[in-house]
Amino acid sequence: MAARETIWQSYGGIIIAAAIGVAFYAAALMLFGQTQSRLVGAIAFLVVLWTNGALHMGIVSLLPILLFPLLGLVDSKGVVTNYSKDTIFLFIGGFLLAIATEKWDLHRVIADRLLSLFPKSPRGVLLSMMVTAALLSSILSNTTTALLLIPIAGFLTTDSDYRARLILGVAYACSIGGIITPVGTPPNLILMDFIHTNHMEMINFATWVVMMLPLAAVMLVMSAFILLWGFENEHFGLIKIETHSQHLSVEQRRLKYIFILIGLILAANPIVKHYFGVSANENFTIFTFGLFLFLPRVELLEWQEDFAKIPFAIVFLFGAGFAIAMAFQKTGLDREVADILLSFNHLSPTVLMLLVGIFVVFTTELTSNTALTAIMVPIIYPFALKSGLNPELFMLIVAISASYAFMLPIATPPNAIAMSTGDVRIQDMIRRGFWLNIIGILATFAVAFGYWRLFL
Repeated sequence: MAARETIWQSYGGIIIAAAIGVAFYAAALMLFGQTQSRLVGAIAFLVVLWTNGALHMGIVSLLPILLFPLLGLVDSKGVVTNYSKDTIFLFIGGFLLAIATEKWDLHRVIADRLLSLFPKSPRGVLLSMMVTAALLSSILSNTTTALLLIPIAGFLTTDSDYRARLILGVAYACSIGGIITPVGTPPNLILMDFIHTNHMEMINFATWVVMMLPLAAVMLVMSAFILLWGFENEHFGLIKIETHSQHLSVEQRRLKYIFILIGLILAANPIVKHYFGVSANENFTIFTFGLFLFLPRVELLEWQEDFAKIPFAIVFLFGAGFAIAMAFQKTGLDREVADILLSFNHLSPTVLMLLVGIFVVFTTELTSNTALTAIMVPIIYPFALKSGLNPELFMLIVAISASYAFMLPIATPPNAIAMSTGDVRIQDMIRRGFWLNIIGILATFAVAFGYWRLFL
């Protein structure tokens, strides 16, 4: 009995995932063909494994390389190419910049400088930390940003109630900040790669930022409002803030200049392309600067010590997301699901997309936003084309909605990091996160149809 229990404890999660995969395959046969149903079952199997933690996320993310050829979905060469796309190298470059930022404490300098600009009130301190988190999360991973700033937020006050609100604010801002740039969060990169693969007009870096800043600003302000609802204590035990009046270190100055140079190149790219017809590859620009950190006389990173810090499990998760998106198109499942959506043509496309947005926002609470975006984007694309709608606009709504994971600790790493402090109650996260999800859905649709349409 003990041996059987040990085996179940070791393999129970995998067995459950396999059983759910088979169940989804059987159910899908009522709607789709054999090949498409096998893809549905495989995706269900992967999503359950990503959710239940029976296998490490990195291992699960490599399984499509074995599963998809084995099930006759995509040949092995086709699957493997998804793990070496230029988007992958963009993300590696972003991780290297994040590692250097943490190594030389530049994030602390940025946080301290921003704190000094805001009033020393509950709302001012909360907004200063949230703006800092959002800006850092727009160029670094939300996990890295949360790991850097949540400990700082936890030490800013002696008031336990306010501390919980402050920590939640940083976690939420990490998710919100990810939408500001194309590199801020995996769903953005999944969308950009899909646009590139299907030969649509790319949204350049500067245009994306201009499109997303108003939405991010609205979400930050509304988050602060929700988090401070019912908080009346003006004497909230703020600890003395050190504002780094001394000069930056040599390494911090070097890193600052590198970030400024990257920003100038990315901002100038669309202008140069418009007037001279040439442009830099934005993916490899960031990757190049990531490698630049290792050069002699720059020496902000060291190979053996720092390259190993790259979370390759996340990199493989990208590859899995791209592979899922490819399998949807190769098997024709995207067109089949789009046809099913078209059967609801008695609803207006806007109402239908609102329902899809609601589905994405609340589903991302329970599963990987990367996998969810990889599943939904290829479905929405043919649906929008057949409906005579702008596919980029509707795919953008899906990708941005996938970043709104505010309710549960398992939804996104910043939420889990916030819960790990012991200062945040799950009831508070669920209650505030629910209302923030609703606001996110409504704000995204308002901005999409009132502002994004000017650019797409």
